[in-house]
Amino acid sequence: MSTSIDTWEKTVSTTRAATTMRASVLCGVEKLEVQDVPIPHAGPDDVLVQVSAVGLCGTDAHIFAGHANYNTDDYGQPIPFDVQPQILGHEISGRIAEVGSEVFDLKVGDRVVVDQGLNCVSLRRTTLCDYCRTGDSHQCEFYAEHGITGLPGGLAEFIAVPAVNAVHIRSELDMAAAALTEPLGCIIHSADAAARAQTRYHLNGAATGPRVRSVLICGAGPAGLMFVQYLRRVLGYDGLLLVSEPNEEKRKLASRLCADQAIDPGDRDAVEAVQDYTNGKGVDCLIEASGAGQVLAFIPGLIKKQATVLLYGHGHAGVDLSVLNNLMFREPCLITPVGASGGFEPDGRPSVYLRALNLIERKEIDVAPLITHRYPALEAVQDALVKDIHTPGYIKGVVTL
Repeated sequence: MSTSIDTWEKTVSTTRAATTMRASVLCGVEKLEVQDVPIPHAGPDDVLVQVSAVGLCGTDAHIFAGHANYNTDDYGQPIPFDVQPQILGHEISGRIAEVGSEVFDLKVGDRVVVDQGLNCVSLRRTTLCDYCRTGDSHQCEFYAEHGITGLPGGLAEFIAVPAVNAVHIRSELDMAAAALTEPLGCIIHSADAAARAQTRYHLNGAATGPRVRSVLICGAGPAGLMFVQYLRRVLGYDGLLLVSEPNEEKRKLASRLCADQAIDPGDRDAVEAVQDYTNGKGVDCLIEASGAGQVLAFIPGLIKKQATVLLYGHGHAGVDLSVLNNLMFREPCLITPVGASGGFEPDGRPSVYLRALNLIERKEIDVAPLITHRYPALEAVQDALVKDIHTPGYIKGVVTL
């Protein structure tokens, strides 16, 4: 082990003697170029991370395709990619290449996962905003995000972040699997948000009132499949668990991960199927994890009145807002969580990332089956987002450097 670390440190030392690094740069809609860009500077409270693996997320795909741009000017208007190119990638693992002069709890060579979000704690603000005080760091008044809001992301050889945003990996975990800490953190935050909400049917078994006894997850992509595992293996949910997914391989995987029924909406009307499985009542809780706009029109027929509807997926293009009329009539509790908020540890590190990493390290959540594509070079990202992400066998792609 020490020999490999010594070799790696020599490689980093040689690389750091340079002033530029390679990065996949989004220069226009669906236009990525691998370019030489300046190596980021690590300040006294920061670390420089040599990127090992980066998960490709649906958010990356939306930005790449021009469906979203979260890098905005002072008036809230998106800044075009040709004016300010972006480096995407926010699901990041890597090794510490350099530590700032005020960083004492990490050292060169440590393996870490990265919280890509900057908040009051990571920005070292002496007074926390209302959101950071309550653990809702992704809604921080000063929030910015590497790989999403214009700050350079992980599709590069190096990234510099505050040291408190680097969470130490203390096992021999595969770095591609470690990169999925961020999306799992988002699942945990979503489940926590549902447990806290004032709902008629409670996912939190400790709450008073009726418990959720039937759940439908729409979509068996990475998020949907992690929700299946989190419900069963972490929350101990033992009620009816349905998954709706048009792709056969994803349905099979959902069943292997303990979904009770995996519904093919192309073979059988999903509303009819859900009504059959719930004796005509609909589900207590629906988790929309597909991002498919047409799903919104069917939700009223899938749920009980006053059910919990967790809108996790993003996108939902091409749908008229009038589809919400029938949904509103049923008085659901709509929950719209985003990110991996959840408070901070005494050392300032994000609690939910620690929880997510621990679940992956202990194999309570198995992310390995979700990684269907590995890309060993930045040059592969263009085709991954243009072609592979839309193929039937694709679940999750990870770039390994």
